[in-house]
Amino acid sequence: MSQQLSRRHLLLGSLAGAGALWLLRPSDKGENHTPYFKQLGAALSAAQIATPTLIIDQQKLDANIATLKRHIQAQHQYRIVAKSLPSIPLLSYIMQATKTRRLMVFNQPFLNQITTSFPDADVLMGKPMPVQAAKNFYRQQDQTANTFDPSLQLQWLIDTPARLNQYQALAHSNNQVMRINIEIDVGLHRGGVTDENTLSAMIDQIETDPLLALGGLMGYEPHIAKLPGSVSYWQDQAMQRYLAAVDLLVAKLGAERVAALTLNCGGSPTYQLYSKGNFPFNELSAGSCLVKPQDFDLASLADHNPASYIATPLLKQAQSTQIPGIDLGTAHALWDPNKAQSFFIYGGYWKATPLSPKGLSNNGLYGRSTNQELLNGSTSISLAPDDWIFLRPNQSEFVFLQFGDIALYDGETISQRWPVFANG
Repeated sequence: MSQQLSRRHLLLGSLAGAGALWLLRPSDKGENHTPYFKQLGAALSAAQIATPTLIIDQQKLDANIATLKRHIQAQHQYRIVAKSLPSIPLLSYIMQATKTRRLMVFNQPFLNQITTSFPDADVLMGKPMPVQAAKNFYRQQDQTANTFDPSLQLQWLIDTPARLNQYQALAHSNNQVMRINIEIDVGLHRGGVTDENTLSAMIDQIETDPLLALGGLMGYEPHIAKLPGSVSYWQDQAMQRYLAAVDLLVAKLGAERVAALTLNCGGSPTYQLYSKGNFPFNELSAGSCLVKPQDFDLASLADHNPASYIATPLLKQAQSTQIPGIDLGTAHALWDPNKAQSFFIYGGYWKATPLSPKGLSNNGLYGRSTNQELLNGSTSISLAPDDWIFLRPNQSEFVFLQFGDIALYDGETISQRWPVFANG
C-alpha cells in the first residue's frame, strides 16, 4: 500500500511539475503590421523599391531636431556629429534646421567629402587620427578646387605629446598652419590628457610655434549617463576635470581669448544634462539622438523618438521551422509558438533588431546569414513573399552606410533618396 501511495505521489508530483513547466512556455508574441508600417510598406512599394533600404521618417526627424533645439537653446553652440548622420543631404538638412555650420568628423575620407560639400563648415575632428591620415587629407584636398581653409576651419584632435610632435612635423613639412584641439580625459579613460603638467607643456608647445594654433579642448563624457549610482555625481566629477583644464588655459592665455576657443563636450546620451546651469564648455555635440537607433533608448533621451528603420522584402515563408540535421518536428513550435513560422528575408545579419511585425526573432539553432536571414514568428503573423519586414538599427554610424541611398519618408510617400558617404 505504501508503495502504491508513493508511486501515486510521484506521479502526481510529476504531473504538477510538468504543468508548472508548461505554464512557463513562451506566450504568443506575434502581431501583424500596425497602420503606420502598413503605410510605410505601401510607400516603399509605390517607389518601386525592392532591396533592403534604410528609411528616415522626416516628421520624426523634425520632432527630434525641435527637441534638441529646445534643450540646447542659446546657452551653447551645437556641433553635429557627422558619423551618426553619414549623408551629405541629411547633414545639410540638419544644418539648415539647427542653423549651425559646426560639424564633428571621425573619418578622413568623410572629412574630404564634407569639406568639399560644405566649404563654409567649421570642423572639429572627433578622434585623434594617425598623422598619415592628416597627410592624406591635405594631399586629396589639394586636388580639388575648394575654398575650405583648413588653417582656419579645421581642428585636429590631439591626445598625447607624441602625436602633437607628429602633427608639428607635418605642419612644417607642408608649411601649413594646423589648428590643434587638445583632448582631455574627464573620466571616460579612453585616452586624452590626464594631468595639468602635460596639458601646460602641450599648450606652450603650440603657442610658441607659428605653424600651430590652439583651437580649444574636447572632453567627452558619455559614461556619466550609464554608470551606476548618481548621474549628478559622475557629472560633477567630469566637470571638475574640465574646469581644471579651462582654469589652466585662462591662467596662461587670459579669459577673453579662452572664451573664443572651441570648448567641446557632450554627446547624444548626455547633452540634455546641460540644459540649465553654468558649465566650463561652450558647445555641445550630438547626432544619434536625431534618428535614435536602439542603442540610444536611454532615460536621458526619453523625449526623442526613433526616426530610422531598415525595411527588407520577405523572400520565402514556410509554415514550420526545419533546421538541417536537427529534426525537432513540431516540438519546436509546441514549446514556443513564436517558432511556428519561418520567414527568410532579403539580406540580414545587420546591427538591428526585428521590429514589425511584432514577435519576429532570430533562430539561434539555425544561425545568422547576410544573404537570406531566417526570422521566426507565430501563426498570428500573416505575411507573404514580397511583403515588407522592418527592423530597427542598433546604431546609425555604420549601419546607415550598408543600404545605399537613404529613403526619406514624408508620412505618405518616399519623397527623396539621400546618398550616404562614399566609405573610403
